[in-house]
Amino acid sequence: MALLQTHGLTVRYGGLAANFEVDLSVEQGGLVGLIGPNGAGKTTFIDALTGFTDISSGTVVFDGVELNSLSPSDRAHLGLSRTFQSLELFEDLTVRDNLLVAAERPKWYSFGLDLLRRRRVGSEVEAQVDAALAALDLTDVAERLPSDLSHGRRKLVSVARALAAKPKLLLLDEPAAGLDTVESQRLGAHLRDFVSRGTTIFLIDHDMGLVLNVCDYIYVLDFGQIIARGTSVQVRSDPAVITAYLGESAGEAQAREGVALAARPSHVTEGDHA
Repeated sequence: MALLQTHGLTVRYGGLAANFEVDLSVEQGGLVGLIGPNGAGKTTFIDALTGFTDISSGTVVFDGVELNSLSPSDRAHLGLSRTFQSLELFEDLTVRDNLLVAAERPKWYSFGLDLLRRRRVGSEVEAQVDAALAALDLTDVAERLPSDLSHGRRKLVSVARALAAKPKLLLLDEPAAGLDTVESQRLGAHLRDFVSRGTTIFLIDHDMGLVLNVCDYIYVLDFGQIIARGTSVQVRSDPAVITAYLGESAGEAQAREGVALAARPSHVTEGDHA
């Protein structure tokens, strides 16, 4: 069953169509990828899904609810959780407190309790945070500040923070940007583990090796339009994808890498847990 669907989604900035009539579906319990070159409209698309940019035409339907008129916070309350390319971490809070901010949903009386210094974090929220920290192997740095961590682990904190909100759909915007090959492979292993535990994920990234290796179904965006869709086997051999997304020579090299990764007997290797 489709958890998220877009029908003819178009985003225009003046005369420029950053996204044009995009039809896309994310099935419940799946890991769906969206790839495309820089400037293809990937981040605009996720901004449109989450309410950070206006939709010119078309619709977004999430869990049976049309989202077009809803604010970003309303969409988050429905179960849409996202990361940002710029991380957007609270640098003066510990890693654990960064996750608590995302996991806790304030009630109408929370502000008054804050004034009286009486608000306490519930055990359910604590459990969500602990689970997210463990899922990303961040328990050992829970009490440290994000500024103390490497770029790779800061990226994992961003993903863990989105996961701590227990979303129905986790939207990841370029989570592998800046990661080396080993870090990217470990991230892929984490994502597959999330899916096996019931989390639905929509992954937007330019790392074709990562997307080909972990996603169940992939869409390819170029100049704001979907130019290909299918499994990793179908996408990696699509001439339009190789030409538009990577260029011929680069495409051949990275497609071969994707073939090798996709040919592994399982998504997760023993080394991924190291």
